[in-house]
Amino acid sequence: MKIWAHRGCSQNYPENTLTSFEKAMNVDKVTGIELDIQLTKDGELVVIHDEKVDRTTDGIGFVRDFTLRELKTLHIRTGKDEPEHIPTMREVLDLLKPKLLNGFKLNIELKNSIYQYPGMEAKIVKLVSEYGVQDSIVYSSFYPRSLLNVHDLEPGAKLGVLNSWLSNCLFAAKGMEKILNLSEGSIALHPGGGGLDISLDMLEGRIVRAWFGGHLYPSKPTGGRMDFDKFTKAGVTDVFINEPEVY
Repeated sequence: MKIWAHRGCSQNYPENTLTSFEKAMNVDKVTGIELDIQLTKDGELVVIHDEKVDRTTDGIGFVRDFTLRELKTLHIRTGKDEPEHIPTMREVLDLLKPKLLNGFKLNIELKNSIYQYPGMEAKIVKLVSEYGVQDSIVYSSFYPRSLLNVHDLEPGAKLGVLNSWLSNCLFAAKGMEKILNLSEGSIALHPGGGGLDISLDMLEGRIVRAWFGGHLYPSKPTGGRMDFDKFTKAGVTDVFINEPEVY
């Protein structure tokens, strides 16, 4: 089983922050990091999961209604004297580039299934190319049209289709592969861990990266560990989890 740090080490550190990513990149045998990107009002790529800033910062409102300068004034609660701030995608790549050039992976989820953020695909593909880390990137989205856009911009990009249900991931991936004239199995499936609703033989050996919610900082760790055996038997090849360091 390949283990990815979901929003970084997001059980013990604030999610989608430079600290959570730095902790994750230094965990032995972690395959990579998963994060989420959106666009600010002035078109800057920032790393945050929710469409609103309310849950993770001391601000209120939608990410798309803030300029980058305004977002940087918001504080992410850390439980320490010094708060953190919402990072830009450029700041994250500055941190991760040495690891990404040495085999570490990064899954970039385009958070555009609710607000489509015109031009976001072009911005992230260009930025990744600027850093020269294309081979280490997986692009994922709940919005298949966005993945088609990424492919148009970067035909060699690795894609993963997100859905709560594995069957929906499979059917969407098959359709996209046909549209893009890609070989079957080219697009990875990213289902929710509770939505493994089809049999192993239907997967045809595809990459299946399952994501799990679980507890997020500042919730206290439960001390439990997942049993990966049942997921392996169901065809899952990778997992996105909040506490990769316990494995």
